[in-house]
Amino acid sequence: MKFAKTYETYMRGMEAELPGVGLKRFKKMLKKCRSELRLHEEAGSSADGQCPGHCSVCDGSFFPSLLNEMSAIVGCFNEKAKKLLELHLASGFKKYTMWFTNKGDRGHGTLIQQGKDLVTYAIINAVAMRKILKKYDKIHYSKQGQEFKAQAQSLHIEILQSPWLCELMAFYMNLRRSKKNKAAMELFGDCSLIFDDDRPTLSCTLFDSMRVDISLTCSICLDTVFDPVSLSCGHIFCYLCCCSAASVTVVDGLKSADHKSKCPLCRQEGVFRDAVHLDELNMMLSHSCPEYWEERMQSERVERVRLAKEHWESQCRAFLGI
Repeated sequence: MKFAKTYETYMRGMEAELPGVGLKRFKKMLKKCRSELRLHEEAGSSADGQCPGHCSVCDGSFFPSLLNEMSAIVGCFNEKAKKLLELHLASGFKKYTMWFTNKGDRGHGTLIQQGKDLVTYAIINAVAMRKILKKYDKIHYSKQGQEFKAQAQSLHIEILQSPWLCELMAFYMNLRRSKKNKAAMELFGDCSLIFDDDRPTLSCTLFDSMRVDISLTCSICLDTVFDPVSLSCGHIFCYLCCCSAASVTVVDGLKSADHKSKCPLCRQEGVFRDAVHLDELNMMLSHSCPEYWEERMQSERVERVRLAKEHWESQCRAFLGI
């Protein structure tokens, strides 16, 4: 079955109506564009691979439409993923309130299925976007599709950049680890934690068409991420490493980072203030490497106490005018 049919079948089979990529509509636009190019070439006009000015693709309707659809998909995915993870991580009175509000979603099996559905939704839409942009570049002999993808990443609407995708994959593995959920272990069997030379990678394969690999090595300390946070650009670091890169103290936190502070990897500005703590990922790693986690926890505790002490001493000196 061709991907377009697979995609349409998948989207029609979803219980709730969610935003998606208008794959058929975009393919029709590109088909019309190809016809226009062929007619232009047969007329003997030199267009240098460019469509005539009246082409429905090149008049500015293609990319704005795709941008709107990508924004809707990422917004929907982030909202639903955040709600599901809050339900799983809630404790005390908040937990009972949320579980009572979501009466139909109480079972762990249901939570696992919802997590699987959301990850599938994210990846299949990422595949759809990748294919339509690749087709655009092939027809136009251009790199505009690649440039658009880079623009989407800078606008934080590339769905594979979303921190909630990584959290959902870790969420699934955390629930799968529970003895109570052995019956649900095969719901999403292609999601796994792989160690290559002691470097962990969170991996997921879907439809034999796309594999998502998320490196869990901090690019600053070059160790497995501890107390991980994801910046709005999608890169994952240790919390203390992030604070150091943003030139903020652990007491003030990343919310106090300067808006001009840049990601250590992609050098994009303003990515620290909207950083997301990856609690599910932190939980998964603590169970996957317990000895390392215990050792790292001890050293982090000492370091945080030292940094907090230095912060308050500097505040006292400033207050006293010393």
